[in-house]
Amino acid sequence: MIWLTWRQHRGQLLVTFGLLAALGLMFLVSGLEAAAFVASNAGLAPGDLDAALGARYDAVYTVFGWLPIVAPALIGAFWGAPLLGREFERGTHRLVWTQAVPVRRWLTVKLVGLGGLVALAGLAMSAMVSVWRPRFRTDTFGNVGIFNMLGVEPAAWWLFAFMLGTAAGAVLRRTLAAMAVVVGVLAVMTFGLFTLSDHYATPSRVVTADQTTVTSQDVRLVEHAWLDPAGREIAETPPGACPRGVDKGRNDSARTAYEECLIGKGYRHVVYFHGHDRFWRFQLIDAAILLAGAAGLGLVTVRAVRRAS
Repeated sequence: MIWLTWRQHRGQLLVTFGLLAALGLMFLVSGLEAAAFVASNAGLAPGDLDAALGARYDAVYTVFGWLPIVAPALIGAFWGAPLLGREFERGTHRLVWTQAVPVRRWLTVKLVGLGGLVALAGLAMSAMVSVWRPRFRTDTFGNVGIFNMLGVEPAAWWLFAFMLGTAAGAVLRRTLAAMAVVVGVLAVMTFGLFTLSDHYATPSRVVTADQTTVTSQDVRLVEHAWLDPAGREIAETPPGACPRGVDKGRNDSARTAYEECLIGKGYRHVVYFHGHDRFWRFQLIDAAILLAGAAGLGLVTVRAVRRAS
């Protein structure tokens, strides 16, 4: 049964691990070159150095920026959706079930074997990103895209996407329809989990005259408010508190002058945020939610196959 599974899905396996190898090579080359570039430009200010790195490795940044969204969708659409959807479309499941292999064993090998490989591939991606990212001094917690490519997040997301595609294929019995479901549900889940993560812990609260003391750190911002001179927290400053420049929001100097006027009159920024020390707490909660979802989708798949048999 394991050999049959390999024969059926070796194309997907080889393409996936080939792409992982290509990404690993890209990370290795760009990471080594970036380290040499940083060493040779050590005299630049941190902001100028980051801008230079961004300009130099724009193509690498673009590829990496799409990975947290595209990678799970590809796993769900091209690993999960055809796994059972194609079997039902072609009717080949009937041939398998008339052989000596029980339905339960047939399904278990497919789900556990391929699901395990998907999770390992996600962990391999996480390991590559963990080695590559420090060369570019990017945030790991405040940047959700990078956060989703570190730790156990890729394994959890990829396994969830795989089980989602498998369940959709088993229920709908159409591969293309299952692919569409994968893309739609993952889009909703990505946004929903990001919104939900604000509630994983009580956010820290800081009152400051300069909010960059918080926003410049590797933190996840939750909310911004103002503290008026009377000590009351308000969402927005009252109209007329300070003259607003016509370029406010587009011109940094106008915005700075407006904020300096407010600070001079006793207003203060109130920033709610989650600090980097909560990185693994958020990772494990996200993973628990995704794994619970994957387990539920596994049960849906089993029931759908039992009804078909």
